[in-house]
Amino acid sequence: MPTTDPTGLTLDAICAAQRSIAPYVKRTPLVRSDSLSRRLDTNVYVKLELFQKTGAFKVRGAFNRMLELTDEERRRGVVAVSGGNHAQAVACAAQTLGLQALILMPETTPRNYVEATRGYGADITLVPTIADAFAAVRAFEKEGRVFIHPFDDSLIMAGQGTVGLEILEDVPELTDVIVSIGGGGLACGVAVAIKTSKPEVRVWGVETEGADSMSQALAAGHVVELAAITSIARTLGAPAVSPATLALTQKYLEGVTVVSDVEAVESLKFLLERLKVLTEPAASCTLAAAERLRSKFSPESHVVLILCGGNVALEDLSRWQPSQASE
Repeated sequence: MPTTDPTGLTLDAICAAQRSIAPYVKRTPLVRSDSLSRRLDTNVYVKLELFQKTGAFKVRGAFNRMLELTDEERRRGVVAVSGGNHAQAVACAAQTLGLQALILMPETTPRNYVEATRGYGADITLVPTIADAFAAVRAFEKEGRVFIHPFDDSLIMAGQGTVGLEILEDVPELTDVIVSIGGGGLACGVAVAIKTSKPEVRVWGVETEGADSMSQALAAGHVVELAAITSIARTLGAPAVSPATLALTQKYLEGVTVVSDVEAVESLKFLLERLKVLTEPAASCTLAAAERLRSKFSPESHVVLILCGGNVALEDLSRWQPSQASE
């Protein structure tokens, strides 16, 4: 995978991204939850990024990256790798900007993601695994297409970091943010936006067991490639983080909490029943992490959970009973 110099991600770049993508994305709501505040005995808010266009935060980075393409690059089209939300984001941005997009998706991609991506006008090629998809990208780059990486690009991370700017605007008394990690683009963008503006705020990452490439990289001190993604939180399924996102995580995050699929599903059900929002396990895991971290918060804390996506297939939801999710 290509790497990006971590110093390329700055607060100025994130502020520039906010101005650039404003005509194309939603400013999603952030609300205080009485149910979660009582449950965790502190002040808890949810950033409802699942109400973003395409149902997830990814469209922010996709637009920011693709708006920087030259006229010649636009004519050649783009290629992306994704088994989830990045696919829809690139397809949506390409359709809006008048570009042709090709998305390489693993064969295990849920049907709702494939259909939604195709609905935005993208061409789709299915390959056996996500690793195969990354390997196949090189041939399309040689043909002239621009690779829109799901996370390892400073423009992508800057676009995702605009979530952090909105959180600071809505909760100026912010003390803590809990954010999901797949490849690390969202967490790093949010962390740079928030920590550069308000260094005392703590940013906590979360992964699920079986999709924990960042926590394994932190433990090893270098990038680790997972042999397979076994978590039901497929949209956290980056086979490896990048040197850039690892370095930024080491610098800006308090740590990464790894929760089980069972915890993520139980949190998903609670959010659906009490807050009336249907999240992906990749988003509900932030509540599971907050439960584990509750001793870190006081009654005076102001904690934001980023609910980063809500693209759930009903057939998957029917299977995600806590007794059936993998421990």
